[in-house]
Amino acid sequence: MFADTEAFSGFSVSDIDAARKFYAGTLGLRVTGQHGLLTLRLAGGRDTLVYPKADHTPATCTILNFRVDDIDAAVDKLTSRGVSFERYVGMEQDAKGIHRGGGPFIAWFTDPAGNILSVLQDR
Repeated sequence: MFADTEAFSGFSVSDIDAARKFYAGTLGLRVTGQHGLLTLRLAGGRDTLVYPKADHTPATCTILNFRVDDIDAAVDKLTSRGVSFERYVGMEQDAKGIHRGGGPFIAWFTDPAGNILSVLQDR
């Protein structure tokens, strides 16, 4: 039924102005706004809707993954912009917060609303 229908993802935040500042300023994404909503203009034409929600609860899974060529450089750049990386019990991570176990190298961080994002590098 929807095989040829354009679709997009979306997620909520508690403060749309803080989200705009973070996604545009800290992460350097192209962000547009209309009707009190934000659209993240992601590479590859994959727009994502960000909407305010008064009773927002942060996602408990990763909502956006950013593939990078050099995870160490990406983590260093984000850290210099004030981003802190998450630590998870039972997940082996190095001093920068990067998990280098099976699968891609990955490091998790949150947006101002507590939603989980990641940078990851294919091996």
